[in-house]
Amino acid sequence: MTPTDDQFPAALAAALALPFDYDDGNGVDFESFPAFLPAEETTAWFRAWTGNAELDGDDFRVFGRHGTGGYAAFWLVRPHRPLVDQPVVFLGSEGETGVVARDLGAFLWLLAGGYGPWEAAVSDEPDWTPRHNHELAAVAERFASDHKQSAAAVIEQAAREFPDFDDTIAEFCR
Repeated sequence: MTPTDDQFPAALAAALALPFDYDDGNGVDFESFPAFLPAEETTAWFRAWTGNAELDGDDFRVFGRHGTGGYAAFWLVRPHRPLVDQPVVFLGSEGETGVVARDLGAFLWLLAGGYGPWEAAVSDEPDWTPRHNHELAAVAERFASDHKQSAAAVIEQAAREFPDFDDTIAEFCR
């Protein structure tokens, strides 16, 4: 798959085909799109979100959103690497940002651990507890058994590898 393809990688499609249980705020607040957000829409959103009309959204492949409008996306930061090797990020409607997984395999284990992209980006919510998702764990085992780890490890490794993501995004904002 190249970054210009509209279809999800098979592993992502399998995970996103499963429902995410919001459970009145006690579950995962995430809605997947049926395909990647078109480049024009990503650019329009990114410009509005940053207040910077000079930017484009070419570094992001958006595949879903949080209930308040924040986006989950692949961040195309690793040149010449396939989409599945790119980190997954969250860009929130209220300015929350974070790299939530180092790659698609890690993201599958994050989902299996009961986190969505928003929950991983703001993992310090005191009244929220993740709940392991057995169906998503089966998807993770099928597509990324070599990446098996806890959701906490996924979040920690992503933050450690990309400690300057928030600052990088802040530099784009006007």
